[in-house]
Parts: sequence; C-alpha cells; structure tokens
Amino acid sequence: MRAPTSTALLDSTPTLSPVAVYADLIRYRELFVSLFQRDLRAKYKGSALGLAWTLALPVTLMLVYLVVFSVLLKSRATDVDHYWLFLLCGLPAWVFFANALQSSARSLLENASLIRKVRFPRQLVPLSIVATQLVAFVVMTAIVLVLSMIVLPDSRATAWLVIPIGAVIVLFVSGLSLAVASANAIYRDIEYVVTALLLPLFFLTPVLYSLDNLPEAADAHPWLVDLIQWGNPLTPVVECFRAPLFYGEVPSTGDLVYLVVETIVALVLGAVVFTSVDDRIAAEV
Repeated sequence: MRAPTSTALLDSTPTLSPVAVYADLIRYRELFVSLFQRDLRAKYKGSALGLAWTLALPVTLMLVYLVVFSVLLKSRATDVDHYWLFLLCGLPAWVFFANALQSSARSLLENASLIRKVRFPRQLVPLSIVATQLVAFVVMTAIVLVLSMIVLPDSRATAWLVIPIGAVIVLFVSGLSLAVASANAIYRDIEYVVTALLLPLFFLTPVLYSLDNLPEAADAHPWLVDLIQWGNPLTPVVECFRAPLFYGEVPSTGDLVYLVVETIVALVLGAVVFTSVDDRIAAEV
C-alpha cells in the first residue's frame, strides 16, 4: 500500500499530550483528508451503487424489526404511532456507533505496513475510519430528518436540533473508537469483546422500544428500566437523537447532561489509551 504523501510526515513527533491527540487533526489535516479519501475509495472500490450500499443494511434491519415486532409479536413495546419512523429515528445513531467501533478496532492492524514505514500521528488512522462511517450517518440522518418533517409536522420546530446532537455523538464515538483501536493494537482480544458485546447491547438500548412503553415484565421490575436508562451509555445517545425528530421535543436535561459528560469521558479515555501505547504500536502491529 502506498503511503500518503504529506510534508507533515517529515516533522511529526510522538504525541504525548491528550489535547494534542485531537489537535493533530487540524495540524495534519491534509494527511487526515488523504487517509479519509483512501479509506472511502477502498470501501466502495468496484461497487456500482457506491454509497447506497451503506444504507442497505440499516434499511433491511428496519424492515425486519418492523415486521417482527409490530406485526408478528404485536408487543406493547412497539405500540407506537408511526412505529416505522420511531424505529428509523433510533437506527442512525446506533448503526454509526456499531459500525465505527467495529471498523476502527482493526484499523491500526490493517495499516501495519504504513505504520512501520513512516512515523506520523497514528491516531489519524482510526479517526479516518470513523470519518468514513460518518458519511453514511449524515446521509441516514438527512433521510430521517426529511421524513420526520413530512410525517410529523409538530417536529419541524425541533428537528434541526439533531444536527448539534449528532455532532456530539460523533465526538463520543470518535473517543471510544480511538480507545478501542489503540487497545486492540496491543491486546488482540479487544475486537472480539467488542463484537460479542454489540448484539446484547443493541437489545438493551431503546432502539426497538420506548422506555415509557415497555412490556409488563419490565413494568414489574422498575430497576430494569433504570438500568437501561442510566446504566447503558448508548441510551442517552438514542434518546437525545430521537426526541427532536420523533417527539418534537428538546431532549431531557438528564439525557443531555449524560451525553455531554460521557462524550468528554470518551474523548479523554481515547487520548489516554492512545498516548499510553503510542510508542508500542509500531512494534506490536
């Protein structure tokens, strides 16, 4: 694989400061754009439909879960007006999170030849992978935004809030992805742990259901609802994203504060994990 050409490669030095980890995105923006373009071209190489393929899986999932939960099972958890839109409003944030985390986990390993050849800010590799997944996230969000404003006129006043909320979600996912990619470069089990956790996490995140309309089993155990709401870091992500689109409401203060705090924690965690293993990455991959 041909290394990206950039004058930044000549004067890069090991990144030690957590702040510098993300500041390097600006300092080495040409290199970052080069990596992003390379990853995007590789992702759609030989594809006639290109970006459309990134929408195929989430749309298929939406249709499958719509049929299973609202038609076959007729669960109270799906007893929501315009359930298809309710589900669609929760999928973009989840799909972006899951795909970015899985794709970035092996990013440093898959770019081993480049990392061994040239010294450059290696955090750009997993962050460029997040950027490629961001393309699909933006497209899906735009589609849901348009549908929401057409089907639910009451949401028109608040739907635009999904833009800043989506930006915060991108930062949250970026921090976690950097932490996972950095840790996986040293401990290969991390990527398998991530893959194993994503499936149960999906069902423990209110994508398919509303926390206010759970089945009787959950109603009989209020602690379960509290666990899903406050013990699952993905719950405020989905709830904050869905509230302005589907309910036409500003997200609750609790969910917003939770999202902002966990985003800061994720960014710090990503920087700390990366800086702690940066000097070992070239030898380990």
